[in-house]
Amino acid sequence: MRPLNNGPFGMYRLAVGVVNVIRRLSFRVEYIGRENVPLDGSMIVCSNHQSNWDPVLLAGAMPKQRQLRFFAKKELFEVPVLKHILNRAGQIPVSRGEGDRQALRVVLQKLKEDEVISIFPEGTRSKDGTLGKAQAGVGFFALRSDASVLPVAIIGTYKFRSKLKVVIGKPVDLSGLKAEKASAQTAADLIMATIGDLYMQHSRNVR
Repeated sequence: MRPLNNGPFGMYRLAVGVVNVIRRLSFRVEYIGRENVPLDGSMIVCSNHQSNWDPVLLAGAMPKQRQLRFFAKKELFEVPVLKHILNRAGQIPVSRGEGDRQALRVVLQKLKEDEVISIFPEGTRSKDGTLGKAQAGVGFFALRSDASVLPVAIIGTYKFRSKLKVVIGKPVDLSGLKAEKASAQTAADLIMATIGDLYMQHSRNVR
């Protein structure tokens, strides 16, 4: 995988800049808790997932020096122009519906290098906007690394000019689970429960 281009005109920043313009024209987004984002060290950003717009909102929530790597379907890396953009922006190809050992190795290595990985614990988009059960994968990465785990709740409906909230909580404390050598699913459930708490606390008056 090509390294993430961190230059001032890198593909990631260019792509984020373009989609942020579209986002500002399309939705009214309120960011809450940006001060909770660690400014250094490895980090796993965990959010509920209801739309293809979610990565755009998450990227907009991060400081410029905290550039996100997302998982993208392997098939997207076969589209000529899109493949170039995804590779230059440092995104991670993954095969759906099967264990992708290469993707696992890449993520663990990037976390060792103090990078930021975005994972949707539910594994897929929610069709009705409700929060689903977390898959064990996010717990695996959280327990196998020293990364901070940042919970994020995206609240609202993606309708034109609708109001959305992106609520960033404090990093989840997994030290107890690591000491107990808890299962990946137990860690994933705790992460998802924290996202759910943020969602409930801030879901009023959003429409």
